[in-house]
Amino acid sequence: MSKLYDWKKQREKQAFLALENGTVLRGYSIGAELDREGEVVFNTGLSGYQEIISDPSYAGQFVTMTYPEIGSYGINAGDMESCQLFLNGFIVHNINEPSNWRSEQSLSDTLKAAGIPGIAGVETRLLTTMLRDSGTLKGYMHCSATEMSEAEGIAKAREWDGLDNKDYASKVSCKETYQWDPDGKLTLTWGIADELPEIGYNIVAYDFGIKWNILRSLRLQGFDVTVVPAQTPAAEVLAMKPDGVFFSNGPADPAAVDYAVEAAKELIGKVPIMGICLGHQILSMACGAERYRLKFGHHGCNHPVKNLATGAVEITSQNHNFAIREDSLPDCLEVTHINLNDNTTEGIKHKTEPMFAVQYHPEASPGPHDPAYLFDQFKELIANS
Repeated sequence: MSKLYDWKKQREKQAFLALENGTVLRGYSIGAELDREGEVVFNTGLSGYQEIISDPSYAGQFVTMTYPEIGSYGINAGDMESCQLFLNGFIVHNINEPSNWRSEQSLSDTLKAAGIPGIAGVETRLLTTMLRDSGTLKGYMHCSATEMSEAEGIAKAREWDGLDNKDYASKVSCKETYQWDPDGKLTLTWGIADELPEIGYNIVAYDFGIKWNILRSLRLQGFDVTVVPAQTPAAEVLAMKPDGVFFSNGPADPAAVDYAVEAAKELIGKVPIMGICLGHQILSMACGAERYRLKFGHHGCNHPVKNLATGAVEITSQNHNFAIREDSLPDCLEVTHINLNDNTTEGIKHKTEPMFAVQYHPEASPGPHDPAYLFDQFKELIANS
């Protein structure tokens, strides 16, 4: 019988999630049997758990899936979004054995192999409502065999210093410069495309936690992409003579990546630039804007965003806890997109220089393809510069 259906283990609920507000939710371990702290967030996607757990932007966080049944289509190498798992823990209501012809490993075995704790049997509706009402909370996940009281878990959650003003981008970034997918095998994964276009432009992509589907999307536009570590100086990037520069997504607080903001200041106006998510925040801050923490963040693949130029509403994939304060935007920036749930700034462009950025994920992995045109827009920006 599968270990997932160890009813005795499920009934005993020896694992627990302790929150800084004193709440304790009990469940059973489905991942690595160890203890870890993390920032608890919820993701509203109905599917896409593999792309979520392999998204480096979740570094430092416990991801709660609001959809109750998770794991049914397993895990496969072709749908990974990075070379490893970076999240601190995973929380689900009910985990399922995989039943899909593409599955190569179960979700539970993937978490165990990666050393990531996970907990199931949790009332995720209660947890999601709590996070929505009170805001993001620090938590401590106890999944090891070591004896620990609930009071000890709560104390450890409160003691953790959290993610504010912490540089997690440099932790998840590549360590050395590399060329993305020179033989095309990683871009031409199952169902993506039949063949690659010819190379038209050379670009440099900053890796603050870049997702592979961003790199696939750039290559499918005819870009030859050189990926550089997060702390690469602007002078080194300019020395490569790129046709454009891309600022990627990434985890935690943009205020902690001052080196990236300084690099952006030097690059704006010298080369066409596009940014996504953390890259959007970095580029905005380089122009003088301010960031702030959202109450519970945007995590999911069903966020409505309005394109102010066309009036069209795009359904978008998002993953961020910080946003740019609209009333802090300098005169050189123009808002191009807004979130229709809370009116937060979702896109900006520079009024005089070839630069634009969006807060959401046009590569949509997982998620809808409504904003995929933004990669075309980047190509046009380069062609017209």
